Amino acid sequence: MSSTDTARNTAGTPSAPRGARARARIEVTEAIKQEARRQLAVDGAAKLSLRAVARELGMVSSALYRYFPSRDDLLTALIIDAYDSLGEAAEAAHDAVADAAPVRRWTAVCEAVRAWALAHPHEYALIYGSPVPGYTAPQTTVPPAARVGHLLIRIVRDAHRGKGVAKTPLPAELRTEAQRIAADLAPDLPPEVVAVLVAAWAQLFGLVGFEVFGQFHRIVEDREPFFHHAVARLAHSVGLVHE
Repeated sequence: MSSTDTARNTAGTPSAPRGARARARIEVTEAIKQEARRQLAVDGAAKLSLRAVARELGMVSSALYRYFPSRDDLLTALIIDAYDSLGEAAEAAHDAVADAAPVRRWTAVCEAVRAWALAHPHEYALIYGSPVPGYTAPQTTVPPAARVGHLLIRIVRDAHRGKGVAKTPLPAELRTEAQRIAADLAPDLPPEVVAVLVAAWAQLFGLVGFEVFGQFHRIVEDREPFFHHAVARLAHSVGLVHE
């Protein structure tokens, strides 16, 4: 065997075990999160327990702690996954109509949010339901949580740079706050637009939450056309008046 072969084998031998260990860790981590999601669906986030997850997976608790040191770490991972999954669904829907008018793009994103929430009600409840007692979300959850909001801002920004948007008059007592919000979220957009955009974003998730959590029962039965009409009105409220 040449010295080159020997060097290649010496360098390559440790990588295989390391690769196998990395793959095994990914698989175990995903199994833990899958079991945690199952428990969320049964008992809710407040009752999520690392010991219960470990028991169902046939693991000792000390082994599970090597993957998630605390319940809050596991909750954070689930929250980030949920936000990212929702964001990916919204972005994919937007990309499919990226060349369409802003109103169509807006509607596509809103419909994707609704579809994802109805398909993942327990994960939606985790990120948009009641706060989990004793849990404070860390800063790492903020970028994933902002994906849908940034997409809606992008649509309004493109409209503003194109044919323009209709501005809703801003009450004098709200101007300072609207300017602060605009400076934080979209300094290139008028405060009048950003204020109603934030309100529309909140109303979107309010509409979806009412449906996911059963608040429309015996009130709105034909929910898809109702939702479509509602989000079209939200688009109009932020100034997207051009088809």
